[in-house]
Amino acid sequence: MANSHISAPTGRTVEAVLEEIARKAGELALTHFRSLASLPVEKKGHLDLVTKADRQVEDFLVASLRHAFPDDGVYGEEGGEIGGSSGRIWVIDPIDGTFNFVRGGQNWAISIGLYEHRRPVFGVIYAPVRDLMLTGGTAVETRLNGQPMSALPALDLSQASAGIGLHPSIASEDRLEVVRYISDELRISFRCCGSSTLSLIEVAMGETDGYVALGDSTWDVMAGLPILANLGVSHTIDWDRTELQAKLRFACGSEEFLQKVRPLLQKVSAAV
Repeated sequence: MANSHISAPTGRTVEAVLEEIARKAGELALTHFRSLASLPVEKKGHLDLVTKADRQVEDFLVASLRHAFPDDGVYGEEGGEIGGSSGRIWVIDPIDGTFNFVRGGQNWAISIGLYEHRRPVFGVIYAPVRDLMLTGGTAVETRLNGQPMSALPALDLSQASAGIGLHPSIASEDRLEVVRYISDELRISFRCCGSSTLSLIEVAMGETDGYVALGDSTWDVMAGLPILANLGVSHTIDWDRTELQAKLRFACGSEEFLQKVRPLLQKVSAAV
C-alpha cells in the first residue's frame, strides 16, 4: 500500500496483517454462530438486530487495529468513533448481515475498510461460513482467497441481474419503486441477499452486474467499494459531501449499469 503511506508491524504487508485480523474475527464470530440457540439477540429497530457476537467481534477488531496501527482512528457500527492522529480511519462492520447470522444463514461477513482523504482506499472482507477472503484497494491488487480477480464482464441485458439492499427504515413507496423499475423498466433479474457486503461480493464474483441500495451505512460499503474499483466498478456516492454517519442511497457497477439505474436513483433520492 505504498500510496497510503501506511506501514505494517513486524515488516509484514498491511494486507497480510488485515487478513489475519479478519480471519481471527471470523473465527470468533463462528463460535457464536455454532451456538445460536443460546445467543442473546437485541433489537436496534424493526428487523434491525444486534447480538453479543457483534459486540465481541467489534471489540476484537478495535483492539487489533489499535495495536497494529496505533496512530489510526477506528469507526465501528456498534462502538462509534475512536480518534487517531494520522488522518486515517479504519471503518468496520463486525458482522454485516446480522439478520442472516441470527437465522443461521451463510450470507454474513467481517468488513474492514480504510478511509483516507475522505475516500475508501482499501478493504478486507471475510465471509467465514463460505470461506471467502477478498482484499484490494488503491495500491493493492484485488484478490479472492489469494488469487487475482478478473474485471467485470460487459453488461448483457438478456441475462442481467442487480443486487438490491432496502433498509426497513426506507419508505415503502421507494422500496417498491426499486423493484418496479428494475423489473419493468430494465426488465432484468434482481436478488436481495440481506447483506450489503455479500451483495458487493456477488458483484465482484460476477454473480450480479451491480448493486442498488437505499439506507446502507458507510461501514456497509467501506471495504467493498475499493475492492471492486480494481475490477472496473464505479459508484454514485459523492464522498466529498458524505459524512461517515450518513445513510446512503447509491448504486455501483459498470458505467453502463450505472447509466441504466441513475434515473431510478434520482427518483428515490428526490425526497431525501
